[in-house]
Amino acid sequence: MPHETRREDGYVVSDDVARFDVARAHQWITGESYWAEGIPLAIFAKACAGSLTVGAYAPDGQMAGMARVVTDRATFGWICDVFVDEAHRGAGLGKLLMAYLKGHPDLQGFRRMHLATRDAHGLYAQFGFGPLTGADRWMEIRDPDVYRR
Repeated sequence: MPHETRREDGYVVSDDVARFDVARAHQWITGESYWAEGIPLAIFAKACAGSLTVGAYAPDGQMAGMARVVTDRATFGWICDVFVDEAHRGAGLGKLLMAYLKGHPDLQGFRRMHLATRDAHGLYAQFGFGPLTGADRWMEIRDPDVYRR
């Protein structure tokens, strides 16, 4: 059963996969984000299907924002693809999405919750996020050209 939060002004955040507009979200992420420019639709759709993916919906029902959490729903989560459509910025949807994720029943009791941001540190700090600890222990395989092949 989907988990949903409704704000007094009519905005709704929901994890209902049937309601989530993958094509609209893909347009935002591939065309307007700095972190996933050019990601193919099929790969983005697969990422959404394998994650806890939520949409923020305007009072008219149109999807106005999104967030995704890569998680095992038991110990760890990585919040990513937080995005608010330009027409809805300034309405507090970033805060609404983060409050929804902070309270989501599938995201409780984790040892770690991560995210990365270039420019929204102030938003995420309001929800308890701080600098990465133990960064010297983290490693990665990075392939920035994976979608260009």
